[in-house]
Amino acid sequence: MSIHSSPFPDVALTDQTITERVFAGLIDRPEEVVLTDGPSGRTMTAKAFMDQVKQFAGGLTAAGYGAGKTVALMAPNIPEYCVIFHGVAWAGGTITTLNPTYTGPEVAHQLADSNADVLITIPDFLETAKAGAGDRALIVIGTPQFEALFGAPIEAQVPVDIDAHSVVLPYSSGTTGLPKGVMLSHRNLVVNVDQSILAADFQPGEIAAAFLPFFHIYGMTVLMNVHLAGGSALVTMPRFDLPMFLQISQDHKARRMWVVPPVAIALAKHPLVDDYDLSALEQVFIAAAPSGPELTDAVSARLNCTALQGFGMTELSPVSHVVPGNAPKSGAVGVLLPNTICKIVDPDSGDVMGVDAEGELWIKGPQVMQGYLNNAKATAETITDDGWLRTGDIARIDEDGYLFIVDRLKELIKYKGFQVAPAELEATLVAMDGVIDAAVIGLPDDDAGELPIAFVICAEGGPDEATIHAHFQENLATYKRLHQVRFVDEIPKSASGKILRRFLRDQVAASG
Repeated sequence: MSIHSSPFPDVALTDQTITERVFAGLIDRPEEVVLTDGPSGRTMTAKAFMDQVKQFAGGLTAAGYGAGKTVALMAPNIPEYCVIFHGVAWAGGTITTLNPTYTGPEVAHQLADSNADVLITIPDFLETAKAGAGDRALIVIGTPQFEALFGAPIEAQVPVDIDAHSVVLPYSSGTTGLPKGVMLSHRNLVVNVDQSILAADFQPGEIAAAFLPFFHIYGMTVLMNVHLAGGSALVTMPRFDLPMFLQISQDHKARRMWVVPPVAIALAKHPLVDDYDLSALEQVFIAAAPSGPELTDAVSARLNCTALQGFGMTELSPVSHVVPGNAPKSGAVGVLLPNTICKIVDPDSGDVMGVDAEGELWIKGPQVMQGYLNNAKATAETITDDGWLRTGDIARIDEDGYLFIVDRLKELIKYKGFQVAPAELEATLVAMDGVIDAAVIGLPDDDAGELPIAFVICAEGGPDEATIHAHFQENLATYKRLHQVRFVDEIPKSASGKILRRFLRDQVAASG
């Protein structure tokens, strides 16, 4: 049986919570600046951060939002985000992280599904937050109400079961269907931090421009938690801005950039890059969506560094594979992290495949999620009885243990690194008066990865394309918007999802 293992030594499994693990990387450097707000330049030292986390945990507890409660956070990357996240964790609570581009209905869905007790946001997002919060408490960062949540400090971690307690609930579409709450434990987060630090050869003192959103598991783990726990620092960016990103990387002599494919394309092609001194750069790490060898090779050549890929999922906390910096391989997404095994499985027969054979990637390790919140069926479809996580990706593993992603079994569309669930877009369409049926696919695109496009069957007098676009603008985040609407007379229902997507893509190609 071809079970693949990691080339790295295992990391120790500790009994720390995620905040205890982060504090372990801060305690010996109390006066070092660990968080800087990119636009304003205001800073926070390690000691100030730890003090604020403990005070925020105390204030939350006094206000009734501590242990056993779920706090929702909808904010951009700012230093306060890290304080709130770890304050909730220190208090023994659960945090659910919301995409700030969500509309009111999307906010309402996540708050209801996660059973959030309170929503914390910023003034710029207040209108949307109000639309989705219902009768939940709503607290705005920077107001007296928010400042009042900093109370008498809780000096020690509120006790939790590090394996059973879900400390964070990010939302993911998984392999199929609507977004679901991914239950991640303290154990999941801590071990993935330690796995990533070892496999990525992360060094103390690395300072990164943190534009990858902290609400997304990539930014949450490899930026917020790895940098703080690994003896390093972050300069936060509330949104991606190429000049600011390059300026921060130049000024702080960044050793490494953590990016997604659209940003990697800018690094490879945009003329502005030549105006900055990036000579300290050794590595550009590209993840969150597939990128081919042409892109990694172009980034490497342009910046005179090593461009590497990694693989992961929200359900894996998120990292399972990284390409070693000292042994890059063009096109590969990595070798296994410590403590992790994987196999390639024939999706039809269930047989385990050998070297270079293509099949579905299954992964097992301590970073595998606890399951999906309120969805035992989806959990059972994703995690086998003996603990293997079915990724929904078609892959192969070469004789050196390097993983290559080939195709996708799952329905998920990846638009600029963001997950777009076809089922959610299809449900939004068929809810419209006059829409009889709809199918949504991802159309390959060089810049975005995939573009969501819809095939729609309408009754006589049904909505036109402009009406559909307006409906999506009102109900869904920007990255979920349709880039094309094609009106058709028939959508084949007997085909499997994979066959249907190929059929519809052929229709696009045939019609130009």
